[in-house]
Amino acid sequence: MSVQPDRRGPSLTSRLLRAGIADVPRAERLLGDAQLVALLDDPAHVLLSPLSEAADPDQALLALAKVAGVVRGDVLLRDALREALLTDGPARDRLVAVVGASVALGDTLAAHPENLAVLLDPTPGTAVPVAHVRAELLRAVGADPDAEVPVAASGGAPATDALRRAYRTRLLRIAATDLTSTDPLSRLPGVAAALADLAAAALEAGLAIARAELDDHGRDVRIAVIGMGKGGGRELNYVSDVDVVYVVEPVDGADEAEALATGARLATGLARACGSPVGVEPALWPVDAALRPEGKDGPLVRTLASHRAYYERWAKTWEFQALLKARPMAGDRELGRAYVDTTQPFVWAAVRRENFVEDSQAMRRRVEQHVPAAEADRQIKLGVGGLRDVEFTVQLLQLVHGRADDSIRSGNTLTALSALAQAGYVGREHAAELAVCYRWLRTVEHRLQLHRLRRTHLMPTADDDLRRLARSVGLRVEGPDGLLERWRQVRRDVRRLHEELFYRPLLPATAQLSAEEASLAPEAAQARLSAIGYADPAGAMRHLAALTEGVSRRASIQRQLLPVMLGWFAEGADPDGGLLAFRRLSDTLGATHWYLKLLRDSGTAARRLAHVLSTSRYVADALMRSPESVTWLDDDADLEPRTWERLHAEADAILTRADARQNAVTAMRALRRRELARTAVADVLGAVTGVRAAQSLSVAADVLLAGALRIAEWDARVERGLDAAPTRMLVVAMGRLGGREVGYSSDADVLFVHDPVDGADPVAAQEYALAAAASVRALLGAVGPEPSLAVDADLRPEGRNGPLVRTFESYAEYYERWSSPWESQALLRARPVAGDVELGERFDALVAPLRYPAGGLDTATVREIRRIKARVEAERLPRGVDPARHLKLGRGGISDVEWTAQLLQLQHAHAVPGLRTTATIEALQAASEAGVLDEDDAKVLVEAWDLASRLRDANVLWTGRAEGAHADQLPHDRQTLAGVARVLGYPSGSGGELEETYLRTARRARAVVERVFYG
Repeated sequence: MSVQPDRRGPSLTSRLLRAGIADVPRAERLLGDAQLVALLDDPAHVLLSPLSEAADPDQALLALAKVAGVVRGDVLLRDALREALLTDGPARDRLVAVVGASVALGDTLAAHPENLAVLLDPTPGTAVPVAHVRAELLRAVGADPDAEVPVAASGGAPATDALRRAYRTRLLRIAATDLTSTDPLSRLPGVAAALADLAAAALEAGLAIARAELDDHGRDVRIAVIGMGKGGGRELNYVSDVDVVYVVEPVDGADEAEALATGARLATGLARACGSPVGVEPALWPVDAALRPEGKDGPLVRTLASHRAYYERWAKTWEFQALLKARPMAGDRELGRAYVDTTQPFVWAAVRRENFVEDSQAMRRRVEQHVPAAEADRQIKLGVGGLRDVEFTVQLLQLVHGRADDSIRSGNTLTALSALAQAGYVGREHAAELAVCYRWLRTVEHRLQLHRLRRTHLMPTADDDLRRLARSVGLRVEGPDGLLERWRQVRRDVRRLHEELFYRPLLPATAQLSAEEASLAPEAAQARLSAIGYADPAGAMRHLAALTEGVSRRASIQRQLLPVMLGWFAEGADPDGGLLAFRRLSDTLGATHWYLKLLRDSGTAARRLAHVLSTSRYVADALMRSPESVTWLDDDADLEPRTWERLHAEADAILTRADARQNAVTAMRALRRRELARTAVADVLGAVTGVRAAQSLSVAADVLLAGALRIAEWDARVERGLDAAPTRMLVVAMGRLGGREVGYSSDADVLFVHDPVDGADPVAAQEYALAAAASVRALLGAVGPEPSLAVDADLRPEGRNGPLVRTFESYAEYYERWSSPWESQALLRARPVAGDVELGERFDALVAPLRYPAGGLDTATVREIRRIKARVEAERLPRGVDPARHLKLGRGGISDVEWTAQLLQLQHAHAVPGLRTTATIEALQAASEAGVLDEDDAKVLVEAWDLASRLRDANVLWTGRAEGAHADQLPHDRQTLAGVARVLGYPSGSGGELEETYLRTARRARAVVERVFYG
């Protein structure tokens, strides 16, 4: 019989294509099949709509035609099938979904059409009590489910076939529930649990069959089948090896050797019933005992004592990880529970093994490396971004933290992940994202395996397979391309999260703690604090209590962080201060969504934070003032000094948007404060040191001066009602600022210059310039919410007795007529930093003859400079200070080196262009390259200047005090000296070494100064 097209509507061919049929000619033949037509009269009208919802409509149609053929002689089954297909409802949905997704289950249905009743029954196949499923399979093999030791009615092929038929009947029910779910990702855990329970029931029935094959039914032995892997975790696949371990104990009075022999026969018989080619029914799955002690080389069964001995002495890291999922699945339940009770303590103690975390991480890398290259981009399970990434991540976090927290000790991946998130070991967002990815990967894996009930973990490559898989997982519209794109995105997401969580630096450190230390048990914690160097363990305990008490997520995460961070604080010079600073910071930031998450998840932030807080009070205070700066600790790029161009653009934006003078000033000072903090953090961490740190601080000061000048000029114009300024302004940096060598405690030495515009009233121009200059000093020096910058103009002509600001012409006249040698020396560091660019160029040209005098210096001038230097040494050194320990004015200190470099510049810069620089080290290097300073002498001077400068900064960083004479002296106090040494990167206990190093370096530098400067 042929099926004619419906002339009143679309042709059959077009209808088939719209329904998703790929092989139209075959579909037309099947729709005309006599048995199908006899069943439905008009198969096309009835079936095309439901077939369009199937994963593979062609496959579903073929299966339905087969089933129609096999039920033709059974009136009840035939009527049931007809009723189901004609009725739009759950029965038809279940039937079409199963045969459209699984060739193997379609063939099972054709072989055993009585199972139609299972598919047509809407009773869910999941969430069925495991005892019910166990009883179902035991009854199928003729065993009494209520017997203490169930024994099948017979062994061999008949019982094995009965087991396999009963198994697949239950499997059909599970698959039907799964495939008709509107949200397969949410349904996945229930499906995986149902499959694991079904496997456990099959193992029980297989054991009953094995007992039936022994004359005495093995009654002299107790045997427990322990589920491992996914079976143990109740997260089994449709087709998977079922990993087991066997435990055997002789019944009272029985011989142990005989019991072990009997146990081995029972284990072998069980494996044969489930996985060997016996009888006519296909095998279920292999029973794999390779996870047993010694693997395949070890005995198949062992006693409980033998297992214990092995795990005490010989087990490797991966074996403890495998035990995490151990669960009694069949056999003697009491013995199974005893096995779990015996082995679990080994699981949670394994983390203390040397290199446990590193071994786990290496094991994951080995798994990846063993994936064949041809499969690497198709592996759903073992490849990069696959299921193993999720499972290894969850298991490692459990093993590290689970010894002190039994709430996360679950063998089920998703349950464990949820518990880890609930307890704060994983961020909620990370856990949710990872769980969705895991569910999706498992769903794809299930759909792949369902097709032919074969064990596979490879993404298919054929278009038909990809199309079927896409439709099966709910990507009907997106198709194969959408499926592959989703697959690639999931892999990327999984890999990113795996690398963030699996390689956390907290994990190895936490693993090395004892259980008491990890749990912050009070007595153990206080003893540890005392042992590792806390001066006030009782006070530290109070901080710990304040940080960790309660049941909040914040407290939970801090309980996770602090056991490790306590040790990291102790690596600094002031662990007590570090912990106190951490408490203050956490009190400020603990309620934010990002702070504790960053410390827990970052590869570097927690350790870096502990280091800077326990090493530098300056940084601790800076982070308190700018708590958001903690984020810099996670990214080296955030610690890089900002360029002048970048800060200038930011300052310009501030000043352009500002609607009030004070707001603009505060924002500009805050910008500098932020850069002081950035540089200080980077300095303590060793990311920037010495010259780079000084340059960073100088750039921030430059930008602040430029911004302050803009504000001051704006104020001056507004006060005078001027549309334009009557004069051009210039700020010239001098001293260490001019050399881009400022430290954390430096003032800003400057000169103020102005040049009236053509036609301007000279008096008005001078008043305007004076108001602007005074305003700059006031704006930056006033006490306020942001750090001040003292602007010092004492290096101007006539010093404090001279006017604060002069015209360019006045400077020219002064330098031509009255300038003294010390002023020429000071001008060596003159550098325009703010104001009119062209005026700055003119100023540079004006002072060039003074600082780079033609022909160098005459003898009298050299003698005068030496006299002034000697006078400075005699008069300016603070009374009572050891000259050898004063970093600036002492013997071999900063002043000695700078005066030497400046004398060489005044003598030779006219002939050596490299000496025309405002920077001390550049000048010394240029002098060495030009041959006017011995290379070794230059190295000695550079080393002394750099060390003294770094010591001045370290004094500020350690004490947190940017003002006062303490910054200029090498500390005498041992504790302070030790702290300064740690700031400079010396190991613990190196204060004395630092002291000796500086004094030796300064002595060598002074010898060079005596020879080169004083002659």
